[in-house]
This record gives sequence, C-alpha cells and structure tokens, in this order.
Amino acid sequence: MRIERIEIHVTELPVRLTRTFSSGSYDSGPAGQLLGKPVLVRVHAGGVAGVGQVRPIAPGHFVPDTTHSVVAAIREIYGPMLIGRRLADLEDINRGFLSRLPGNFAARAVLDIALHDALGKALGVPLCDLIGGRSQDSIPLEWSVSLYDETSRMVDDSLRAVEEFGMSVLCLKAAGGEGWRRDVANFEAVRKAVGDEIVIGVDPNTGWTVAETVRALSALDEMDLGYCEQPVDRRNLRGLAHIRSVAGGVPVMVDESLFTLEDSAAIAAAGAADVFCVKLYKVGGLHAARKICAVGEANDIKVNCGGLAAGSQLEAAAAAHFCASIPLQRSFGAAEFAFGVGVLGDDPLIADGAMKIEQGCVVPPSGPGLGLTLDERALERMSLHRETVGG
Repeated sequence: MRIERIEIHVTELPVRLTRTFSSGSYDSGPAGQLLGKPVLVRVHAGGVAGVGQVRPIAPGHFVPDTTHSVVAAIREIYGPMLIGRRLADLEDINRGFLSRLPGNFAARAVLDIALHDALGKALGVPLCDLIGGRSQDSIPLEWSVSLYDETSRMVDDSLRAVEEFGMSVLCLKAAGGEGWRRDVANFEAVRKAVGDEIVIGVDPNTGWTVAETVRALSALDEMDLGYCEQPVDRRNLRGLAHIRSVAGGVPVMVDESLFTLEDSAAIAAAGAADVFCVKLYKVGGLHAARKICAVGEANDIKVNCGGLAAGSQLEAAAAAHFCASIPLQRSFGAAEFAFGVGVLGDDPLIADGAMKIEQGCVVPPSGPGLGLTLDERALERMSLHRETVGG
C-alpha cells in the first residue's frame, strides 16, 4: 500500500483554552485565528485514510512548532517525500524526516500518528497492536492545574478534577512571580482541600533554581509530594542529577529536557531523572516515543505520558494507545490528556468512538487504528484552512 495523497486541515476548536505557567502561556487563540489551532492530516493509501491531529503549542511555550510551521513543513518537505512510499515503512520514513528536515516535532508527530492509524485500519487492528500490544486496559488520567495569582483558584480547579471527574492525580504548576514559598503555600492549600489520598506533583516548568528546588522539596517533605517535574533549565542535567540525589526519594521527572532520542541517552548518562515525560507532539510521534521508552527501560527510568490534547479526541486517542502499550511496571503516574476527552466538552469532529472519563480513567478505543470515526460534515464546517499534497 503506497501513499497517494495527504490532506492538511487547520481546524477550529469549539472553545478557547488559556493557561499560565512559569515558562510561558498556553492559548488556543480566538475563533477564526489559525495561530494556536490544531492541524489535522489525512493520509490516503490503498483505499484507507489514516487521520492524525496535533495542536502546536507555540508561541508562548518551549516547543518551537506553530500551526503555520507545521502546515509548511508538511506541504513543502514531508508531504512530497511521503508520496509513493509504502505505508508500512515507518522506520525509513522517520529516518527521512530526520535527514530532510530535522526538528519540526509536531509536523512529524501528526504524520506519524496518521500513518499508524492508516496501517491499523488496513490490518484491521487497534493502533496499540502495532507498537507492542495492550499492556493496560484502562489509562489513569492526571489533571494539570494552571498557575493562578489566587491560591483559591488553584484549589477550586483541583476540587473540580477530583469531585467532577474522579481524578486521583494532580499536577500543580509552580514558579510564579512570588517565589517558591508561594508555591509551597499553594501546594499546602490544595493538599488540605483534596485530602491525603490524592497524588499531587509539582511542575515549575524550569522556573526554579537548583537551590530553590532543594529548599522547596524540603518544605514539601511532610506534605507527601508525589513527584517534581522539570524544576530547572532543560540543559542543566548536572543540576537535575544533584536535585535527584537530595530529593529524599521524590521522583524527578524531565519534560523540557527531553525532545530527542539523543536527549534521552544524555539524561540517562547524567543520572538526571527517574521519569521521562513523553509527549507525542514534542518527540515526533509514536515511532520516536517507543525508542525513547526503550532507553528508559534500559536505564530503569519510567515513562509518563504528557500533553493536554486540548479538545482533540484524535490526539488523546494516540496518547491512549501509546499508554496502553507500556507495561504498568514501566509507567509512572497518570497521563495528561484529560483535556482531550470531554473536559472541554464533546469533540465535534468525532462521529463515533469518543472516549469518556470514568472515575479518572479512560479506556482506549478498540476499533482499527485510532478507533475513532471522523465526522465529515463537521470537518468541512470546522476547517479554517486546507491543502492537499499529491494525488
């Protein structure tokens, strides 16, 4: 089965999502604006059409891709390279991505997901069966709590997660303008509100120094801190290793430090992490993610699945299949894609197969590929921009 053409759509979101964290902001933008909106691709090959969707989160964040750069990369470089290629040649295709246009993680990811979806449909198997099978039937979800000026808003957001959606894992954004003591106070207030049974992690998004991290972890020691995610600059692997050595058993997770397979090897060699936070849009898709997982396994580093998948069942389903393929013993915490499975309302692009949160968990779709059916009328209505490569 050879790739015949690739459709590119920039799609509207039914709601606008804005969030704040120390290293920037997360804003899907006003209605009608392309910047901040997700890119959907459909890969046609031999009578099947594989679909993928990713929302590039720049500007305002550490990942460089924008909606416009993703569209351009697919239109000008990746798309033409794929036309005529065998659908199943994923290793060679990903090698081509790296040799022709390295970086551009979100563009590679959305194509990689669509290729896996198409291959799963062609073979009649769920996507997870292509990447290791189903090691987990139910995926626990984490609720990422935005950084607010008022502690009460962080408490309210946390209570909503626990009471409305049954979440048992929270991640509090940290490193606002008032210093690490304010972050400790925020944590203490949330812990008091949700109780001792809820796992609470903290994510400064590189906003603390090494010294501030050590002091904050000490102050949080008696509040049962679940983990600490990327407290310092992404390049400071020596600092992360020191923090890990004095963390008293609190797992240290890397996010901003981890983009490439080479990054994973360097982090492992430095002893800088207990957990890899793997986001499909950040590492270039499922194929690259599995290689990073192998480095983690070889170095006793567990895997956490990140990425909000804001308003997108398609992006969330890719993450769910990825999580399902990872044995429970290799997984850490809960997956972050709650905002793609109903928190922001129904995804109008999905006609059938949408996942729903039940007691803080979701079950990956069981149909072929991603297991979701696209609503063609909704795609027509919600496409802000479209192009076709090949065919």
